Amino acid sequence: MQAGVAASALVVMAPKGLGQTPAAARDAAALPAAFTGLKPLGERVRAIGVEEYRGRLARAQRLMGEPAAGDGLTGRRGQKLDAIFVGPGSSLYYYAGIRWGLSERMLGMVLPRNGEPFVVCPEFEEGRLREQLKFPMDIRAWPEDKSPARLIAATLSEKGLGGGRMGVEETMPFTFFDHLREAAAHYEYYSADGVTAGCRARKSEQELELMRLSCEATFDVFRAVFASLREGMTQEEIGGLVASGYARMGLRGDALVLIGTSAALPHGTVKPGKLREGDAVLIDGGTTVEHYQSDVTRTGVLGKPSEKVQRAFTAVREAQDAALRAAQAGRLSGAVDGAARAVILTAGYMPGYKYFTHRLGHGIGLDGHEHPYLVKGSKTVLEAGMTFSNEPGIYVPGEYGVRCEDDMVVMEEGPAKLLTAGFAVSLEKPIG
Repeated sequence: MQAGVAASALVVMAPKGLGQTPAAARDAAALPAAFTGLKPLGERVRAIGVEEYRGRLARAQRLMGEPAAGDGLTGRRGQKLDAIFVGPGSSLYYYAGIRWGLSERMLGMVLPRNGEPFVVCPEFEEGRLREQLKFPMDIRAWPEDKSPARLIAATLSEKGLGGGRMGVEETMPFTFFDHLREAAAHYEYYSADGVTAGCRARKSEQELELMRLSCEATFDVFRAVFASLREGMTQEEIGGLVASGYARMGLRGDALVLIGTSAALPHGTVKPGKLREGDAVLIDGGTTVEHYQSDVTRTGVLGKPSEKVQRAFTAVREAQDAALRAAQAGRLSGAVDGAARAVILTAGYMPGYKYFTHRLGHGIGLDGHEHPYLVKGSKTVLEAGMTFSNEPGIYVPGEYGVRCEDDMVVMEEGPAKLLTAGFAVSLEKPIG
């Protein structure tokens, strides 16, 4: 789940998957014995190749010519597009392999429906940008006293694209869009979600393998953390173990840690928590491998679980099974949420969002949360290669909270398959 983490839990917000910081490396050197077996993934990690990047651009261009592209993914009416504008963020990395921080200076890629893309960037950043290029690209650099939006408009005209329909990627800052709209006034502007989500929702085998490795690393770290729990530990101390475990693997990751009644709020509380015998412990987090994310939640217990918590855990696990069976190609995404929610209701918990307070899951890939989503009423037709979190939960305010979360991929035929190694075994053995 991860998003919206409250101050009650330790969260390491530095970019993930880029190697450990010196401080984290020092912390990793003094860990409990259970962490000894954690090792870097090394040569098992294989980066996305040039051919795949070019294939993504080609697919985006095909989708621009399909007016219904992405309708079911985003709930927005599709339009044929003549070009799309993508700024810094995960979509720019997806199409071009460029990792760039968002600032007040416009940098972005314009991909026309026909022809090669071009990138606009600040003139003084051109050298740094070229270092990241996976393949040759047309770069148009603008000096500090000139308008990048006008440079885009002029380049489009130069390429015979003086007008038409322009799709804008959803995370583009309004100020960039507004300046482009003014400079290239002969364009009509639409959401590019049908193209970007239409490409990114279906993962390639290479993407899936990176996600499996990310999930595997998360399991290894969580297993070591649960084996090291001791009475009196704080949520912050447990979160620190998670971060240090990733550091030992040469990764960066974070965790939301909730103890006892704190877990009744899915994203936590500002109240501190200290572990006692019989307390449930909810750990929700992940890491990235080549920027592909994992998102895993396990609820365990120090000692013996109460009857209420055990009953909730059983219902949540059965809901995960039902969701996995329901997540099949050709079915609607909302039906997967419905299958899990029906199990929770049958187990005796109230309907609607009374105790199962959030949607079943979200798309996952380069972003922890991305299109499409598994929520009541969503009309996405599931396709092979789509990846989701599967995370039902039961939350009783003032008493307890239980969530189990795994990542899964829709198959060509039959039920979805897990990207994680397996569902939780029990509260006593949350990783197995």
